[in-house]
Amino acid sequence: MIAKLLTTKSVGFLILVVFSFISMTVGVADFSWQKVLTDADTAMLLMISRFPRTLAIILTGATLSVAGMVLQIVLKNKFIEPSMVGATQSAALGVLLVSLLVPEISLFFKMGAASLSALIGMGIFLLLMRHLPKEDRLMVPLMGIIFGSIIEAFSNFIAIETDSMQMLAIWFTGDFSGVLMGRYEWLWLTALFAVLIYILADRLTIAGLGKGLTTSLGVNYERILWFALVCTAFITALVVVTVGQIPFVGLVIPNIVSRLMGDRLRSNLPVVALMGANLLLVCDLLGRTVNAPFEIPISTVFGVLGAGLFLYLLLGREKQNAS
Repeated sequence: MIAKLLTTKSVGFLILVVFSFISMTVGVADFSWQKVLTDADTAMLLMISRFPRTLAIILTGATLSVAGMVLQIVLKNKFIEPSMVGATQSAALGVLLVSLLVPEISLFFKMGAASLSALIGMGIFLLLMRHLPKEDRLMVPLMGIIFGSIIEAFSNFIAIETDSMQMLAIWFTGDFSGVLMGRYEWLWLTALFAVLIYILADRLTIAGLGKGLTTSLGVNYERILWFALVCTAFITALVVVTVGQIPFVGLVIPNIVSRLMGDRLRSNLPVVALMGANLLLVCDLLGRTVNAPFEIPISTVFGVLGAGLFLYLLLGREKQNAS
């Protein structure tokens, strides 16, 4: 009964609306819905800070979850997400390099550099993946963690040598406290890529059957694979440049939905998006209220929660294999 409620789109949307209103209410500055129409400062606070922050959280949680599910379907592994294939770390490295080489470059070109860097990182990971035994699926996320750590260490080395650690920390620590009107709008592009993924969901599902079956069914496997990688790279890069890295979102949410609903990509995507947005809103509320008036970065809150859920998924899968 609970599983059916969690996977009902109308219930998920209702929860999203409730958490959104709560998110816009919570904060250091005093806010009251009764004053929105009568007090100019309250209305300005809502439009400039609270409303953009809530929208940014929703877009980030929904699209990162969708990106994670697409990677899991196409690469046929339930234990990977953008931060486990080098995409997130590569995007941060790309932004760091272009910021150091061309400091006056616009945000648009920074996002382009981050997307290209994320795509290159995922391409290298796919080449490494070919040398792993196919029967041992847990080796893929473990190698991805090591691969991402190497890229992150290289980024830290460059940042230390160029005295840019504070700038790098912005992209490696997901935080919505700096989101204001005019500083989050690029995240709407992630919604566009999520819509494209939904439109081609059936072809992406076929690609998850493997190259041989995909080709025999008349679908160009290489083209669909690169479509999935490009969409994932752009979503990851846009999130990293705008709010920073938020780990485990694309890992935890798709696995929860798959346990409850199976692996039907088209029917799962709306539920994945809603659950990702809701869970990220909850983590943001926890980060703002646990140690108020100070704020815990959302990447820290979700990192702790995501790590616990990831271990549960790993141990659960091991028990299933043992039985």
